[in-house]
Amino acid sequence: MKDLLEQNYHKITATLPAHVQLVAVSKTHPAEEILEVYHLGQRLFGENKVQELVAKYETLPKDIRWHLIGHLQTNKVKYIAPFVDMIESVDSGKLLREIDRQAEKNHRNISVLLQVKIAEEDTKTGMEISETKELFQQYLEGAFPHITVKGLMGMATFTTDQEQIRREFSFLKTFYDRLSQTHPLEILSIGMSDDYPVAIDCGANNVRVGSAIFGKRNYPA
Repeated sequence: MKDLLEQNYHKITATLPAHVQLVAVSKTHPAEEILEVYHLGQRLFGENKVQELVAKYETLPKDIRWHLIGHLQTNKVKYIAPFVDMIESVDSGKLLREIDRQAEKNHRNISVLLQVKIAEEDTKTGMEISETKELFQQYLEGAFPHITVKGLMGMATFTTDQEQIRREFSFLKTFYDRLSQTHPLEILSIGMSDDYPVAIDCGANNVRVGSAIFGKRNYPA
């Protein structure tokens, strides 16, 4: 397993331009496998469930930067607020307000990405463009003093149609550029194991790659 992880990891990193940040998505994979990738030099990992993220944070090296990339319930923010490096999946004003509240309680400033719905399928979460713009404007007016909005995140439709994926990613990149004219943003997080090369072509500088590194999930997410 160690040799396969190393082979997969180097295969992915060799394809990434220097400006693209890799989030190694370790959800459902054990701490031992995460350590193998850690020892290859990776320090940024992504998890989609709070309970699993907290458990791994407690047992793994503290210089790991953890991104929460899955849907986050407001009542679970308090568990990750003391340590999470970034929350990529902010999909409502209610959630953003709770993150701000918990950040203040922990004397921190928490970085976030606003998740925009770009996929046609209903299973993908995220905010509509109008809601995102409104929330971003509130942020610029100082509504969330303990949060830094670093950029946007989006998930494409689960499809083999590469042109549809490209359209959805390009749509988000255009919106990202428009918001950046108001206030400079840093991160556009699009692309996963099956579509990250397309995402990079469309302007991604943050990709979330799991199965292409760790293999298939060990148990249902």
